[in-house]
Amino acid sequence: MFAGIDEVDWASMEHAYGPADDVPGLLQGLASADPAEREAALDGMYGAVHHQGDVYACTLACIPFLFELVVDPAVPDRGGIVELLTSIGGIDIDEEDICGAEDEAEANYAMAAAAVSAGAEVFFALMADEDPGVRVSAPLALATLHGSPARVLTLLRERLTVEPDDEVRLALVEAAGRVALRHGPLTGRIADWLSRLAAEANPPGLRLAALAQLARCAPEALPGDVVRVVAGLLRQLRSGPEYREGPREPEAPEPGSRTLAAGAHGDLDPAAEAAPVTLVGQLRALSAEERTGRTAPWTADLLRTLHVGLDDRVADRTALLTDQLCSPDPGQRIDAVRMSGGLIRAWRGSYGELVRLVGEQLTSDEPKLAEAASHVLEELFGLAVPAADALAARVAADPGAWVKEWASGPPGLGSAVKALARLGDARALPALAAALERAEVPHDVGFTIGYLGPAAAPLAGVLRRRLSEVGLDEEAYDRASPLLAGLTALRAGEAAPEVLRILRGAPEYRGEWLRTAALRALGSFGPAAHCAVPELRALMRRPGTAGATEAAETLWAVDGDAGAVLPVLIEGLQAEHARERRAAASALGRLGAQAAVTAPRLRALLGHEELWLRVDAAIALWEVSGRAEESVPVLLAAWEKNRHVRVRVAECLARTGAAGAGSDAALVLHAELASVRRHNAMDGGCGSHDTYEDEKLLALCRRALLGNTGKGPTT
Repeated sequence: MFAGIDEVDWASMEHAYGPADDVPGLLQGLASADPAEREAALDGMYGAVHHQGDVYACTLACIPFLFELVVDPAVPDRGGIVELLTSIGGIDIDEEDICGAEDEAEANYAMAAAAVSAGAEVFFALMADEDPGVRVSAPLALATLHGSPARVLTLLRERLTVEPDDEVRLALVEAAGRVALRHGPLTGRIADWLSRLAAEANPPGLRLAALAQLARCAPEALPGDVVRVVAGLLRQLRSGPEYREGPREPEAPEPGSRTLAAGAHGDLDPAAEAAPVTLVGQLRALSAEERTGRTAPWTADLLRTLHVGLDDRVADRTALLTDQLCSPDPGQRIDAVRMSGGLIRAWRGSYGELVRLVGEQLTSDEPKLAEAASHVLEELFGLAVPAADALAARVAADPGAWVKEWASGPPGLGSAVKALARLGDARALPALAAALERAEVPHDVGFTIGYLGPAAAPLAGVLRRRLSEVGLDEEAYDRASPLLAGLTALRAGEAAPEVLRILRGAPEYRGEWLRTAALRALGSFGPAAHCAVPELRALMRRPGTAGATEAAETLWAVDGDAGAVLPVLIEGLQAEHARERRAAASALGRLGAQAAVTAPRLRALLGHEELWLRVDAAIALWEVSGRAEESVPVLLAAWEKNRHVRVRVAECLARTGAAGAGSDAALVLHAELASVRRHNAMDGGCGSHDTYEDEKLLALCRRALLGNTGKGPTT
């Protein structure tokens, strides 16, 4: 094995972290008899040689040696190596791409796909390997890499009739779905086969897997009563002879016994010690922990696949999750809670009953279930209303969870506290008041206070006191920013002296950030911050800078002196950076007609290359001139080009009333309200405020249309 490995000039190549001269050691580590060394080597391959899916010259040089490893039955954990090869070669690139690659990265991807596909014949023999971990990995490798999909499909079907291992059988079905997605002409044959698997007297897990792949590759072939069928299969899985409610804590080992680690297939490897602290080890440990105590731990993956395939069938997906949240199995309810969060985050719908059931999980004795529910509710903001009482009860019953400590970084508020406060529910006040008395105030307490509105007024005194105690040293920003955010939200003008102290004494380290936070607070106070006027006038003496623009905007809010701030804001429109120009444009818009003289300058920015600057200039032009005809086309063009600008545009349309019946703006707003997909939904990523921003957009669209949308609320 590894013949010729020393002849490769590894030192001349690089991977993600520098010279690739350590790659031979990683390859040899994959064949080690020591489980910890094998795992560290696999971690190194993914972390450096195939970093985040990248393919380097050294990755290409590894491919022959990786194939040597997967065909040697003496090498343990070969399933993980098969998965690595599948990832390296699994990019769909044809011969034209190989010849026409324009840069080194593209060429490497193309050569990797070609090299691994050329060797994919070996995976046929691995379908009958003695190691079930290899048999789990081989079907997907064939479906992804082999150039004869019809032959692969034939083997998958044949193998299903003789395969004894449940998880391998599920992998065979998943691989068939992958073939259908990659090779359209075979989709009909595969859909017919999957439909028979789902309908025949097969085990419930296999039927569920067939339905999941049908949803993925041929959703039109799903049975009309798919919700009823899937709910019945889940009940069958729960009622199996070996069913145990889960998750449960693993049984304690006998005194003196060795700790067992999960192998690639999830079985316990008696030769393995506790998993080493590597990325791969951590992921496997988390996976093993999730599987503990579950008879059918793969159910969650099948249901996730099913949900992805059901796509915009929100009513069906909601009904499935509603049924699952009523399961007696805490493990199935954990899965349902997490999938509920994903559904609501990406799709608009009527979720009242689903949210109420998520709230019921807060009382569970299973800590993971209650924690998962609180995290989902935290991101729902106003949509969490059906769970308000459950959240309040959870917060009142567990003061120890009001603040979350982290191994590194500042503390933060607990999820249940934030979820309750984001509803504007005053029952969150005791938790927030206690958080403000801590030696280190949670970093997110100020922004959370903002959602409570006037109900949080009793907190102004403690915010003011704690701000007066902040030392003006290098930690000033971290200590003061949560307090300034809270005072800004409350518009607590009585705290102007304390905020002015921060503004005057901001240290050099993060001083610009701290001054910005202080200016925002003073601006929110309005005339109550009149004591800061001299300081604000002094800060404006550096026109064209971000600080001068912020000071001018604050002075306008405090003193209303348009003559003093206009020259500074006009200068800000000519700043070097688009961000500073945007700030100046927005500030001019707030002056309204008193800044009418700036209309030509704002008009000149409507064609700027920076989209967000065009939007801010268009809105400001509208506000200073009172005319919409120049601004609306710019705003609607930006709406189509960048979905993330839509809230800003809708705010303007709602405020200025330009979405009259039959107008272009009205058509755009109606189209948005008719969409089931959230405007900011992303495949493979999400933000903590995605649902909030989308619900805000819907409310603004309705307001801009004066409520005459013909469409009911989504909540």
